Amino acid sequence: MKSFAYKAALATVTLLPLISSTALARSGGTVAFLMPDQASTRYEEHDFPSFKAAMAKLCADCKVIYQNANGDVALQQQQFNSVISQGAKVIVLDPVDSAAAGGLVNVAHSRGAKVIAYDRPIPDTAADYYISFDNEGLGHAISASLVQHLKATNVPAGSGILEVNGSPTDAAAGLVRNGVHKALAGSGYKTLAEYDTPDWAPPKAQQWTGGQITRFGSAIKGVVAGNDGTAGGVIAAFKAAGVTPIPPVTGNDATIAALQLIIVGDQYNTISKPSELVATAAAKVSEQFLDGQSPAAKTTLYNTPSELFVPAVITAENIKAEIFDKGIEKPETVCTGNYADGCKKLGIIK
Repeated sequence: MKSFAYKAALATVTLLPLISSTALARSGGTVAFLMPDQASTRYEEHDFPSFKAAMAKLCADCKVIYQNANGDVALQQQQFNSVISQGAKVIVLDPVDSAAAGGLVNVAHSRGAKVIAYDRPIPDTAADYYISFDNEGLGHAISASLVQHLKATNVPAGSGILEVNGSPTDAAAGLVRNGVHKALAGSGYKTLAEYDTPDWAPPKAQQWTGGQITRFGSAIKGVVAGNDGTAGGVIAAFKAAGVTPIPPVTGNDATIAALQLIIVGDQYNTISKPSELVATAAAKVSEQFLDGQSPAAKTTLYNTPSELFVPAVITAENIKAEIFDKGIEKPETVCTGNYADGCKKLGIIK
C-alpha cells in the first residue's frame, strides 16, 4: 500500500470531473453494481446514481444491474450468481463479508468476468482492481484529529479513550482500525476498551458503549467511532446515561445525520468521502475492462491494483468550507428544524 502521510486532517477533496460529458468510448456490455447493505443510505442516494450516470456517459448502450444484499452474505452470493447468469462481464462488488467474497472472485474468473472490489477490499483472493478511500489513512486521520482536540482542550495525558470499530467481517473496517491504533499508540492517551461492532449496527454500538459508561464513567474522555452510524449509537448511549457534555466522538462518511450532530456539537468529527469520486472511478475502470484494457494501478493493496482517494476530516471549524461551499450537501437539506440555529452560528446560513 502506498505510504500515507496522515495529513488527511488538513486535506481537502475536490470533486474534479473524471469523465468528459462527450466520452462514449464503446457500446454494449453488462456491468453489475452489488452493494452490501441498506443500513447506510449512501448506496441508493449517492453511490449507485453516480455509477449509473458515469456508465451512461462512458457506454451509452451498456446494461447496468444494481443489487443490494441488505447485510446478508447468502443473499449477496445469490445476487452475484444471478448477475453472472445475466451475462455481467464486470462486477463491482462491495462485499458483505470480505473473506467470503474470495469465493465469488473465483466464480467470476471461471466465467471470464472481472471483479472490482469497491470500498471494502477482498484480502484472501486478488480481485482485478480495488477502488476506495485510504481506509487506514482515514482511521489515522480521525484519531489524530481527536488527539489534537484533546490536547488543545487540556485533557491530561494518560486519560482514557474508547474505540468502537466496524464489522469484524469487513476488511476495510480492519484497515480503519489499524489506522486508529497507529494514531493512538504514541498519543499519550490510553485505550480503555475497544469493540468490533457486528454489521456496523448502531444499536450494538450503543449497547456496548452503555456498558462502558457504567464501567468507566467520567474516565472516558473521547471515543473513536469507525463510522457515523456507530458514532450515532455512541452518542445515544451517552445521552441515555445523562452524560453532559458528551465526550468528543469521531465518525466517518459525512452522513447528513452526522453533519447535523457536528453542527449542534454532539459529534466532534467525521470524514468526507464523496461517493461520487469512487463510483465514477469504478465506472471508468469498468469501461476499460469491457474494452479489453488493463487499467493502470495507482498503488497496490492485497496484491490487487488499486486506486485510493485521500479523505478530508470534517469538524465544526471547516464544515462550511468543505461540505457546503463545495456543494457536497445543501444547507436546505441539513439545516432543518433544530439545526438551523447551529447552522447560523457556523455561518452556513444567515
